[in-house]
Amino acid sequence: MMPFLYFPEDKTEYIPAIIMLLLFILLALIVYKLIRKYSRNEEEKMRDFEEKVLERLEHEHQDHPTRK
Repeated sequence: MMPFLYFPEDKTEYIPAIIMLLLFILLALIVYKLIRKYSRNEEEKMRDFEEKVLERLEHEHQDHPTRK
């Protein structure tokens, strides 16, 4: 067996590694949820902005029709 691999006889030595792994997975999920929430809020802001711009363009088009 390769000397750089270490598999302890006492399996309780795995407990800190499992705790750290679960902690990092939990933190990754929290960050993922925060990013999704922020993205959803930004998407809603952009949608509102687009509606305002389209309404303004439509209003300007009605006020100043093109001449033919």
